[in-house]
Amino acid sequence: MNKLNSEQPDITDNDMLPEYDFTDAVCGKHYQAYRRGHTVTIHQADDTTVIQHFTLENGAVMLDPDVCEYFPNAETVNQALRRLISLFRKIANRLHLNLLNNLHRLYTNCADSS
Repeated sequence: MNKLNSEQPDITDNDMLPEYDFTDAVCGKHYQAYRRGHTVTIHQADDTTVIQHFTLENGAVMLDPDVCEYFPNAETVNQALRRLISLFRKIANRLHLNLLNNLHRLYTNCADSS
Protein backbone atom coordinates (compact mmCIF):
# COMPACT_ATOMS: atom_id res chain seq x y z
CA MET A 1 0.00 0.00 0.00
CA ASN A 2 1.37 3.44 -0.87
CA LYS A 3 1.76 6.22 1.66
CA LEU A 4 -1.24 8.23 0.37
CA ASN A 5 -3.67 5.35 0.82
CA SER A 6 -2.34 4.43 4.26
CA GLU A 7 -3.13 7.95 5.55
CA GLN A 8 -6.75 7.89 4.40
CA PRO A 9 -9.36 6.75 6.92
CA ASP A 10 -10.94 3.36 6.38
CA ILE A 11 -14.53 4.19 5.41
CA THR A 12 -17.32 2.06 4.01
CA ASP A 13 -19.95 3.43 1.65
CA ASN A 14 -22.40 3.84 4.52
CA ASP A 15 -20.11 5.90 6.74
CA MET A 16 -20.11 9.68 6.75
CA LEU A 17 -17.05 11.72 7.58
CA PRO A 18 -17.45 13.91 10.68
CA GLU A 19 -16.89 17.13 8.72
CA TYR A 20 -20.02 16.48 6.64
CA ASP A 21 -22.86 18.16 8.51
CA PHE A 22 -26.32 17.81 6.97
CA THR A 23 -28.35 18.76 10.03
CA ASP A 24 -29.81 21.85 8.28
CA ALA A 25 -30.05 20.20 4.86
CA VAL A 26 -33.28 20.46 2.89
CA CYS A 27 -34.20 17.42 0.82
CA GLY A 28 -34.95 18.37 -2.78
CA LYS A 29 -33.92 22.01 -2.36
CA HIS A 30 -32.31 22.19 -5.83
CA TYR A 31 -34.46 19.56 -7.50
CA GLN A 32 -36.42 21.82 -9.88
CA ALA A 33 -33.33 23.81 -10.86
CA TYR A 34 -31.46 20.58 -11.57
CA ARG A 35 -34.28 19.43 -13.85
CA ARG A 36 -34.03 22.66 -15.86
CA GLY A 37 -30.25 22.33 -16.12
CA HIS A 38 -27.44 23.18 -13.78
CA THR A 39 -24.09 24.86 -13.84
CA VAL A 40 -21.03 23.42 -12.14
CA THR A 41 -18.11 25.66 -11.26
CA ILE A 42 -14.83 23.82 -10.83
CA HIS A 43 -12.03 25.64 -9.06
CA GLN A 44 -8.73 24.18 -10.24
CA ALA A 45 -5.59 23.88 -8.13
CA ASP A 46 -3.87 26.44 -10.40
CA ASP A 47 -6.53 29.06 -9.44
CA THR A 48 -8.33 28.80 -12.78
CA THR A 49 -12.06 28.21 -12.92
CA VAL A 50 -13.93 25.94 -15.30
CA ILE A 51 -17.68 26.44 -15.69
CA GLN A 52 -19.78 23.66 -17.22
CA HIS A 53 -23.51 23.72 -17.86
CA PHE A 54 -25.41 20.44 -17.84
CA THR A 55 -28.91 19.73 -19.13
CA LEU A 56 -30.85 16.57 -19.68
CA GLU A 57 -30.25 15.06 -23.10
CA ASN A 58 -33.04 15.31 -25.64
CA GLY A 59 -35.55 12.59 -24.81
CA ALA A 60 -34.19 12.07 -21.30
CA VAL A 61 -36.69 12.04 -18.47
CA MET A 62 -35.94 12.54 -14.80
CA LEU A 63 -38.18 10.43 -12.60
CA ASP A 64 -39.44 11.59 -9.24
CA PRO A 65 -38.14 9.58 -6.28
CA ASP A 66 -41.49 7.89 -5.59
CA VAL A 67 -41.65 6.68 -9.21
CA CYS A 68 -38.05 5.40 -9.05
CA GLU A 69 -39.11 3.01 -6.29
CA TYR A 70 -41.21 1.13 -8.85
CA PHE A 71 -39.14 1.73 -11.98
CA PRO A 72 -35.43 1.57 -11.11
CA ASN A 73 -34.05 1.71 -14.66
CA ALA A 74 -34.85 2.72 -18.24
CA GLU A 75 -35.82 -0.81 -19.25
CA THR A 76 -38.61 -1.05 -16.67
CA VAL A 77 -39.89 2.44 -17.51
CA ASN A 78 -39.98 1.73 -21.24
CA GLN A 79 -41.66 -1.65 -20.70
CA ALA A 80 -44.39 -0.08 -18.54
CA LEU A 81 -44.96 2.77 -20.99
CA ARG A 82 -45.21 0.38 -23.95
CA ARG A 83 -47.86 -1.63 -22.08
CA LEU A 84 -49.72 1.57 -21.26
CA ILE A 85 -49.60 2.67 -24.91
CA SER A 86 -50.95 -0.73 -25.95
CA LEU A 87 -53.77 -0.38 -23.42
CA PHE A 88 -54.60 3.12 -24.71
CA ARG A 89 -54.80 1.78 -28.26
CA LYS A 90 -57.15 -1.03 -27.22
CA ILE A 91 -59.38 1.40 -25.35
CA ALA A 92 -59.37 3.85 -28.27
CA ASN A 93 -60.28 1.05 -30.71
CA ARG A 94 -63.16 -0.07 -28.48
CA LEU A 95 -64.41 3.50 -28.08
CA HIS A 96 -64.19 4.01 -31.83
CA LEU A 97 -66.07 0.77 -32.46
CA ASN A 98 -68.73 1.73 -29.89
CA LEU A 99 -69.10 5.14 -31.52
CA LEU A 100 -69.52 3.55 -34.95
CA ASN A 101 -72.12 1.11 -33.58
CA ASN A 102 -74.03 3.94 -31.90
CA LEU A 103 -73.96 6.02 -35.08
CA HIS A 104 -75.17 3.01 -37.07
CA ARG A 105 -78.06 2.46 -34.62
CA LEU A 106 -78.93 6.15 -34.73
CA TYR A 107 -78.88 6.17 -38.53
CA THR A 108 -80.94 2.96 -38.67
CA ASN A 109 -83.51 4.35 -36.21
CA CYS A 110 -83.77 7.59 -38.20
CA ALA A 111 -84.16 5.70 -41.48
CA ASP A 112 -86.85 3.44 -39.99
CA SER A 113 -88.86 6.35 -38.63
CA SER A 114 -88.99 8.23 -41.97
